[in-house]
Amino acid sequence: MTMKRSLVIGSLVAAFAAATALAQAPKTERLHGVIEKVEGNTVTAKSDKGAPLTLNLAGKLLVVEVVKASMADIKDGDFIGSGAMPQPDGSQKAIEVHIFAESMRGTGEGFRPWDGAPNSTMTNGTVGATVTGVSGPVVTVKYKGGEKKIIVGPDVPIVRYVVGDKSALKPGAAFSVIAAVKKPDGSFDVGRINVGP
Repeated sequence: MTMKRSLVIGSLVAAFAAATALAQAPKTERLHGVIEKVEGNTVTAKSDKGAPLTLNLAGKLLVVEVVKASMADIKDGDFIGSGAMPQPDGSQKAIEVHIFAESMRGTGEGFRPWDGAPNSTMTNGTVGATVTGVSGPVVTVKYKGGEKKIIVGPDVPIVRYVVGDKSALKPGAAFSVIAAVKKPDGSFDVGRINVGP
């Protein structure tokens, strides 16, 4: 076999393996609701649409408590995320801002489309300069490969993520799951759950 042919076959095998891995990656869903009951590693909840939910908690579950914050809590060097709407000048007008716990630095770093609102974006990165603009503070968020200017108006909800534990999972607590995997029995496998406000 020639060297060129073996390289082509090797490339095809690698491409097939990558495609197979992608095809096997489970589809995930976003869930929001209120916890009703916690028993061991199973949470019974009601979705924000009123449907009953059963959450199967992973052994190494990441519990993130979501605490209300303000613009004053955003410091240079913090790692934040902002769902936003693109503006004609290239800036992004924040819909919401999340201040990540230091242990979560790097989570989802970058700039990409976001499904939180039609035609919206998500920018996750490190806070650089903050200046005062006409529509509110403007925060520069730097990420690998670029930076965006985020306008944070006075009514934009700002929250801080605090890594917690299962004790935060209580009846009546609001929760959200970004990447739940639906099982054949209708329950969901969960590796991370956000709790609060």
